Amino acid sequence: MTAGPLYLDSHATTPVDPRVLEAMLPYFSESFGNAASKNHSYGNDAHSAVEHARDQLAKAINARDSEIIFTSGATESINLAIKGLAHSAADHKKHLITVATEHKAVLDCHEFLESQGFTVTYLPVDSDGMLDLNLLRNSINDETLLVSVMHGNNEIGVIQDIRSIGEICDDTNVHFFTDATQTLGKLPIDVQKDNIHMLAASAHKIYGPKGVGMLYLRRSNPRVKPSPVQHGGGHERGYRSGTLNVPGIVGFGKAIEIARKESKKNNEQLGKLRNILQDRLLKEIPGAKVNGHLEHRLSHNLNIVLPGVSAEALMIRLKDSVACSSGSACTTAAVLPSHVLSALGLPKEEIDASLRFGLCRGQKEEELTRVATGVIQQHSGLTLLS
Repeated sequence: MTAGPLYLDSHATTPVDPRVLEAMLPYFSESFGNAASKNHSYGNDAHSAVEHARDQLAKAINARDSEIIFTSGATESINLAIKGLAHSAADHKKHLITVATEHKAVLDCHEFLESQGFTVTYLPVDSDGMLDLNLLRNSINDETLLVSVMHGNNEIGVIQDIRSIGEICDDTNVHFFTDATQTLGKLPIDVQKDNIHMLAASAHKIYGPKGVGMLYLRRSNPRVKPSPVQHGGGHERGYRSGTLNVPGIVGFGKAIEIARKESKKNNEQLGKLRNILQDRLLKEIPGAKVNGHLEHRLSHNLNIVLPGVSAEALMIRLKDSVACSSGSACTTAAVLPSHVLSALGLPKEEIDASLRFGLCRGQKEEELTRVATGVIQQHSGLTLLS
């Protein structure tokens, strides 16, 4: 990483691992062929590289290669999964279920489908961000087509019990989609044991390149077949037409390969560093508190209320020493309270005082100690000014 503020915004994106970049480089210049042009060696080389990456991603979630569809990112995958399934539903079921704390890509898809005549149930969460599974089960009815629940939350890091959710959907004959953008390569995922029918993720959350994502679509028991939202050429089994981003796909494959080998070590290291930052802030800033469940959360995540100041003002003071955020990178352009923190029941003054830190692998204890000291000092300065 380049010199500058310590980067603590990994929920938004991560730096490309040098090993990933090294794997990608030949596909920009030497093996630059179109993966769909299999009548010569350039195209065949590209096609082989894509299929190798497809196999790497399939193995990571216990899927078949043919069940992995490459896209431009998780947002496209989410749109294809939710809107595509809704439009293709052979049984014409018109009821969808999701959760109030989902990523905006999921929520916006559901709001769009409401305008198309679908009924949506937006389930609440408790004050720790956890979904009540009994409420989920009781919300399913004969018209329910799909349940969409995020695996790990991008703001508060809360991890939902996707295996139990999958069992509920299996018992009630309802499709289950999960946004695993924040958990792929970090937590164990088994689409068979977890009864997941569709799953979306992006490369750039696991130290891969931006602009490439994946969608898992189950092919049997049950077969899931959403209508494509993009047409022209029939690429990716007809689900996602368009020339494949071969270097990006190769990078995605390499990134998941590295993540699978190193996730246990990384999670332990990041959890330890996160707790150094968390414990200092809780100890030295009166009234500070963590947002979200203290146990069921991602090891690199810390979303914390630092009362008495504006998080935006605090970030301005910290900009030369630490890069962090006050919410989702996909919604920060809009000056609106976090819908995730609102769903936890936080009052506006606590939402406005909340910062999100997302640690990156390879960071050091002294760096997190220095960040904690800087946050405490700047918070104290702002408190004195107010």
